[in-house]
Amino acid sequence: MKRAVKSAAPGMDVDKPISYGGHRFPPEVISYAVWLYFRFPLSLRMVEEMLAARGIEVTYETVRRWSVKFGLVIARRIRSSALARGDKWQRWRRKSEHCDKWNTLRNQPRVESPRKQDGP
Repeated sequence: MKRAVKSAAPGMDVDKPISYGGHRFPPEVISYAVWLYFRFPLSLRMVEEMLAARGIEVTYETVRRWSVKFGLVIARRIRSSALARGDKWQRWRRKSEHCDKWNTLRNQPRVESPRKQDGP
């Protein structure tokens, strides 16, 4: 029978600091490894290799355990800090110097020209 793996509870607050107590590596390394795994389409072994290139010897299994334990909270932080899909364009449009002209033209009701009728 498999052991149940503890993961972050769904009600955990995104703003509360994560407790990294009892782990061998510093919190910066743990959060960076989990961030890499969830932010980019990388495998656990690729994250292991990227950390090894920076001089941090970690197994992919350790990264997997960290992602199970801390992944949900870190993934929620990534999502909460990311812009929504249309936010960048909307912000640019609002800040542009032509904003007033655009809003004025957009908010005016459409006026259709009367159609010419055939006949007498």
